Amino acid sequence: MRDKIVIGSRESALALCQTEMVRDYIKKRNPELSVEILTMKTTGDMILDRTLDKVGGKGLFVKELDLALLDGRSQLSVHSLKDMPMEVPEELPLLAFSKREDPRDVLVLPEGTRELDPSKPLGSSSLRRVLQLKELYPGMEVKSVRGNLQTRLRKLDSGEYSGLVLAAAGMKRMGLEHRICRYFTPDEIIPAAGQGIIAVQGSLKEDYRFLDGYCDRNAWIAGTAERAFVKYLNGGCSSPVAAYGEVEGEELFLRGLYYHEADGTWNKGSIRGKAEDAAVLGETLAENLRRQMETCREEIKEN
Repeated sequence: MRDKIVIGSRESALALCQTEMVRDYIKKRNPELSVEILTMKTTGDMILDRTLDKVGGKGLFVKELDLALLDGRSQLSVHSLKDMPMEVPEELPLLAFSKREDPRDVLVLPEGTRELDPSKPLGSSSLRRVLQLKELYPGMEVKSVRGNLQTRLRKLDSGEYSGLVLAAAGMKRMGLEHRICRYFTPDEIIPAAGQGIIAVQGSLKEDYRFLDGYCDRNAWIAGTAERAFVKYLNGGCSSPVAAYGEVEGEELFLRGLYYHEADGTWNKGSIRGKAEDAAVLGETLAENLRRQMETCREEIKEN
């Protein structure tokens, strides 16, 4: 086993915070190891004037990190699981998922305010959120907002937006929980697949015994089901599908949202089953929602 480990990370404050959490775990349990962090700006971090579906999707946040793993400059990459593409290179497998932080979406208002200003837009670049926000706030405009967490909050506090919809996990990990004004339940806004989970990715060439014990069982089960749901529907940044799994002992309860891009219709549903069948449950729920949508469209045509 190596005596030095290099971990690749995006250079944003949140990404670095999450990478440091993984680094600290490794160092605590392997004091003999030297552990360094290699930060880099990804393509997705550099293109901020367009929404992700217009510039290539989630793969833009991992391309540079993948190259570092492949050429040996790093031995691990740390990602927010929700930002990872559903297709992962076979030679760069996902090794472990962290214990899940709060998976919910939250509303953040400008400092000093307590209510939304209907004359200004809500900020969100996630099509998944936009779709569900239209039900919760039917009279409000939702406008794209890009950039890291600090950049988005600066835009909010400068008066560009009436509020932002963000992930609770990021706010809490950055010590910004006090800025949260409202938590949306998973029934109100189904979270993104993998939201709140830190993913550790590696290479088939390496020995990862130093990560023993890091992977959280419930997060792995839920994350597997959620990603299977999205992958089955070919979802990503350009399609606002959503999935959220809750592990209850040996059972898994999975919610999902399916969006039909051709006509803009969508539906939600859920499924319960054995936790060990996580991937199958994800695919089954996806197929169920797709069939329900097709049945509804056929009935509308007949009438």
